[in-house]
Amino acid sequence: MIGLRVSCSVCYLRLAALNLTFLAATIHNCELSTHAIQHLSKTKTCKGYIMDADEILLDAEERMEKAVTVFTEQLTGLRTGRATPGLVDSIRIDYYGSQTPLKQVANITVPEPQQILIRPFDAGTMNEIVKAIQSSDVGLAPMSDGRVIRLNVPPLSRERRQQLVSRTKEFAEDSRVSVRNIRRDANKHADNAEKDKSMSEDQRDTTKDEVQTLTKKFEGMINSAAAEKEKQVMDE
Repeated sequence: MIGLRVSCSVCYLRLAALNLTFLAATIHNCELSTHAIQHLSKTKTCKGYIMDADEILLDAEERMEKAVTVFTEQLTGLRTGRATPGLVDSIRIDYYGSQTPLKQVANITVPEPQQILIRPFDAGTMNEIVKAIQSSDVGLAPMSDGRVIRLNVPPLSRERRQQLVSRTKEFAEDSRVSVRNIRRDANKHADNAEKDKSMSEDQRDTTKDEVQTLTKKFEGMINSAAAEKEKQVMDE
């Protein structure tokens, strides 16, 4: 079995049933990784590959889940009036030439309700951490004594709260657009399968209905998370 990585779940599923005896040097428009290579039994490349209904739904669901995950991570990084490690732990710093999340290079604690304490594992990264925080949109001023960095989290002004609510709405809309784009791709796969005669018109329509159900599900998750964040920002 050839061990390459496939970026999409459909390619991986096809590979699971295939004992490869050949190695393709390049697959047109398909990103490969350590799991394996796509089954090309229908002589289609990854972008033109004809999916069946289960593959279309699995691919759409996994991609929508990722879109929601990105959204929730964005919300975690929005500052409210309360100190939490989540405000800064995903800020990336230049760690010996590699952009690395802060939580991987420092211990982040909350010793007081309005203060974040950052203790770098490597004192040599102190200046890079300070610069990364200053250039981020977290809106906090780092104070360093050479050993630790303190961030005081002041109460939010009404203007700042409104800004955070607007930012939350922007993130939410971007995420909804991502989910709808995934729906568009899934519907296109269903249309291609019907044109290829590997799926009937009824099967295509049923698949599209199920894709729409997924879309509503994940849009609902985005809306709920956004509403909760907006309430948190305004109430704290």
